[in-house]
Amino acid sequence: MKRKGKTAVDALMTLALLFLTGYQLWGEKAHEWAGAGLFALFAAHHILNWSWYKNLCRGRYLPVRIFQVCVDMLTLLSMSALMYSGIVLSRHVFAFLPIESGLALARRLHILGSYWRFVLMSLHLGLHWNMVLGLFQRKSKAVSRSLRRTGFILGSAAALYGAWVFVKRNFFTYLFLRSEFVFLDYEESKILYYMDYLCLMGLFIFISHYTGKFLRLLKKEGDGL
Repeated sequence: MKRKGKTAVDALMTLALLFLTGYQLWGEKAHEWAGAGLFALFAAHHILNWSWYKNLCRGRYLPVRIFQVCVDMLTLLSMSALMYSGIVLSRHVFAFLPIESGLALARRLHILGSYWRFVLMSLHLGLHWNMVLGLFQRKSKAVSRSLRRTGFILGSAAALYGAWVFVKRNFFTYLFLRSEFVFLDYEESKILYYMDYLCLMGLFIFISHYTGKFLRLLKKEGDGL
């Protein structure tokens, strides 16, 4: 039952993450409510995975674990920045709060937090991609091999297109706040927009998944020496 709860929360978080990237497609009010929902899901995710925190000081810190902890801690930092800035900038969900200062800082934090959250949550998802694949694989080894082969081909194609999207949508500029003005196309097709962002997410999932595999391989080779 707990595993199903974790899966449901993670799936909803992924959907909310994608929805929130399309601020210009849905409007300010929907964006704020979806953001509040994501924060609630994020809190639920951490409650359901509280044992991860309890085990932080236990066991060996091998390269793959260091990578995972860094991604998770940076994700927490980006979400904290978004939570603060989202509350300060809110005109609907948290409009009842008497906040009158700090708007300029909040805008900068919201840009940084939004773009880094997308990257880091995608990297986090990639580190747990084997669990996602496990939901679709069958007991038959032949089917599993076929799925892995097809998944690698599709994942590679999505990652390549995602790299182009990263450049096309100026992600580097916003990740490092080289501009405080984010270009938004209010006339853009929703289908094409989310296809771009799904492939961009696929890029970071691909990078994280295979980085994790490489780091685990290094451990095995080190153990064999």
